[in-house]
Amino acid sequence: MKKLLSINPATEEIFGEFPILTENELENKINLSHEAFKKWKKVPFSEKKVLMKKVGKILLLHKQKFAKMITMEMGKNIEESTAEVEKCATLCEFLAGSAEAILKKEIIKTEAEESYIRFEPLGVIFSIMPWNYPFWQVFRAAVPALMVGNTMLLKLASNVPQTSQLIEKIFIEAGFPKGVFQNLLIDSSMSEIVIKSNYVRGVTLTGSEKAGSAVASLAGASIKKSILELGGSDPFIVLDDADIKKASLVATSARLSVSGQVCISAKRFIIQKKIANEFIRELTKNFKEIENKIGPLSGKKILETIEDQVNSSVKMGAKIITGGKRIAKKGYFYPPTIIADVTKKMPLYFEEAFGPVATIFIVEDDAETIKIANDTKFGLGASVWTNNKKRAQLFIEELESGSVFINNKVTSNIRLPFGGSKNSGYGRELSSYGLKEFVNIKTVVIEKQM
Repeated sequence: MKKLLSINPATEEIFGEFPILTENELENKINLSHEAFKKWKKVPFSEKKVLMKKVGKILLLHKQKFAKMITMEMGKNIEESTAEVEKCATLCEFLAGSAEAILKKEIIKTEAEESYIRFEPLGVIFSIMPWNYPFWQVFRAAVPALMVGNTMLLKLASNVPQTSQLIEKIFIEAGFPKGVFQNLLIDSSMSEIVIKSNYVRGVTLTGSEKAGSAVASLAGASIKKSILELGGSDPFIVLDDADIKKASLVATSARLSVSGQVCISAKRFIIQKKIANEFIRELTKNFKEIENKIGPLSGKKILETIEDQVNSSVKMGAKIITGGKRIAKKGYFYPPTIIADVTKKMPLYFEEAFGPVATIFIVEDDAETIKIANDTKFGLGASVWTNNKKRAQLFIEELESGSVFINNKVTSNIRLPFGGSKNSGYGRELSSYGLKEFVNIKTVVIEKQM
């Protein structure tokens, strides 16, 4: 029998084994979700609001317990795990209080006596989520879906099965009706069964390009809406008039948070020549200071991939400034690494580096900066550092990305839409835009009788 394993990435020890669902058990859960939807869609906002606020309270009340499980299963430090749980609670509170107003009917003046738009739930939503933010990724998909009136089936990454079970228990403890939110302990091959079900009306995925392409193909073949948040190779751009010390400090956090395993991590550092030496010197100092504090990568495969990307690039002529060799101790540890002289023939030029590796590009002027920044198949976020508003505006307009942050690192904010362009995916999460992704936008026109 296939099992999902909990493996502590800091020790490589297995501390949990869980059998995956049979196809019959999976079908029963899908049916239950559909039956729950028939009732849940009619529940008034006043009741959904109370339940979602209770979820937020449970998250805060037991945040240490939840954070500990996140850390044990995927390796981020306990402070990052705790902050993740707290952010989920904030989202619950925000959408519990604002969803009804955002989804109220929109009156449109036409020739008819009355015309308006209704926002109605679609049905069962299938959520396929990753391990790097196992609470946040789930909640930012689940909270809007449930507040709209949809039900949700969750497939969280196979290396965090205990975390996924905890999340289901939170919704149950808060009083959500049976079947409204269910966790599925399944492997990737079984996702096709869920997507093809007549009861499933939408799919949201955060993951790799390969997974996104497969899921989008299946959803498209079944004529179901999908949202994809895929990889990123975000540029961190430092212009020659920037505050170098501040930029380098934020750059360190932007690259090394969760040991560099974040889609919106700064990955390509594009530095103008005039200030390049100073910035690299500061960044190197920061990386070395954090070297003994960085957590493990989430698994052996992730570690081997980042090792291969760095080693292959070095063999082709790239230069290691700091780091670059696996830490010799138990666990999946890799040091903060800075690598320069990366060219198009090397893996680290076009591939996403999902680990604590910063690639440096030194450029002459704004035109070359923009050219290098956009020379990627990804388009998730971009960070630009400058003290000149006119130059900032140029980059805002020219960068091909889902977001641009001036003088700050790229982050997600519950009040702002989050998502990418190009191969980083499509659709939006968070804010009013995310709330309306999985709805039927129904036009209503009422004419007077003759």
